[in-house]
Amino acid sequence: MNLEAYFNRAGNGVSFTREQASNFAKGVADDFNPIHDVDAKRFCVPGDLLFAVALSELGISEKLHVTFADMVGDGIDIGFQRADDQHLDVVDDAGKTYLKLAISGDTMRDADAISSLIEQYVAFSGKTFPHVLVALWKEQNVMVNPARPLVIYESMSLDMSDLNFSTPTLEFTGSSLEVNGKRGNVSLNFEFKEGDRLLGKGEKRMILSGLKPYDQEAIDNLIDFYNDRKERLAV
Repeated sequence: MNLEAYFNRAGNGVSFTREQASNFAKGVADDFNPIHDVDAKRFCVPGDLLFAVALSELGISEKLHVTFADMVGDGIDIGFQRADDQHLDVVDDAGKTYLKLAISGDTMRDADAISSLIEQYVAFSGKTFPHVLVALWKEQNVMVNPARPLVIYESMSLDMSDLNFSTPTLEFTGSSLEVNGKRGNVSLNFEFKEGDRLLGKGEKRMILSGLKPYDQEAIDNLIDFYNDRKERLAV
């Protein structure tokens, strides 16, 4: 994957066009959420693209926690602002924070190895809907509102015990959904391996809003809508 095709360097930071972000979502991340369409009124850059660029620019550390603070739109110049030795913020020229990063331990900067890990993660992350989320909704008897599905990245974390790798693979290790009224917190867990050797673990957390009782017909219609978009808009 040529990650540089999906962002622009702007001084000491980066920016994204709608076309770049949308092409990454559909062509790399298998993410057909309408919020990433070029003509979306409330357009935002995919969280997976922001995470990928952060890893590419900063390397992979033994411990990394990324908190998503706000949505990045098109044409916004963002850069890394160091708070201290272990904390960085991704901010725009006005000082608005979009991501907060906590980093510690040794760091690996092999570009090819990092690219391989990013590809594994993005391929996994793109299968969140319907593959993982629908099963969790059915289990908890809840679902998002199909007319306005609100699924928001909360955070991503990596806990790597071995940074000596070249072609890692990702294995999904489980998921959970905690429901609190109309709000839900999803946790997706995974491991990175190279052969039989465990390299580390990771967790992706998402927030669901506007939850309502589970309705299989509505779910089927939502999946059909998503698959139709995927068939029509695939890059």
